[in-house]
Amino acid sequence: MPGTTPDSSLDPASALGPVEVRRSARRRRTVTAYRESGRTVVLIPAAFTPAEERRWVAQMVAKLQTREERRRRSMGGDDDLMTRARALSEAHLDGAARPASVRWVDNQQRRWGSCTPADGSIRLSSRLRTMPAYVVDYVLVHELAHLLEAAHDARFWALVARYPQAERARGFLEGVESARADGVAPAGDDDLVD
Repeated sequence: MPGTTPDSSLDPASALGPVEVRRSARRRRTVTAYRESGRTVVLIPAAFTPAEERRWVAQMVAKLQTREERRRRSMGGDDDLMTRARALSEAHLDGAARPASVRWVDNQQRRWGSCTPADGSIRLSSRLRTMPAYVVDYVLVHELAHLLEAAHDARFWALVARYPQAERARGFLEGVESARADGVAPAGDDDLVD
């Protein structure tokens, strides 16, 4: 892609993956950074000098890392996830869904979550950690509903619909998937503009 350069001046491990710099002739002053398919993308004006590029890339990667770390902390660990699941079950499923375990996993790249009704276990993709809380809650409610109804039938969707932000969250996730399929960066909370 013209105007795209990998930045080798940053340690990829500290940037949570490789860094790709995209220059744009239309971009005059703004710099944006976001995560895309396991890499950090930084959009800069084409007129930036190499020194300005290095400075801005380092600054934006640091801001993005800080934001992601803050979100990870706010989502908590597996115990916090279990507490959250129990509260969502009480609030939206009359407390009927009782998971035996709820945990974050790193091996789900195509699914947002999964549930094994036989043993009551729920797993959420760690990709959700950077998403808004209402989206994480929606995925939890979806998986909790599987504890009550295994199939994606009308009864299941009626249970999921009890979560007031279900449609909004589904739209958000569909947008993320669409952007991922098109290779386009999703706009929103993950963009950093300076």
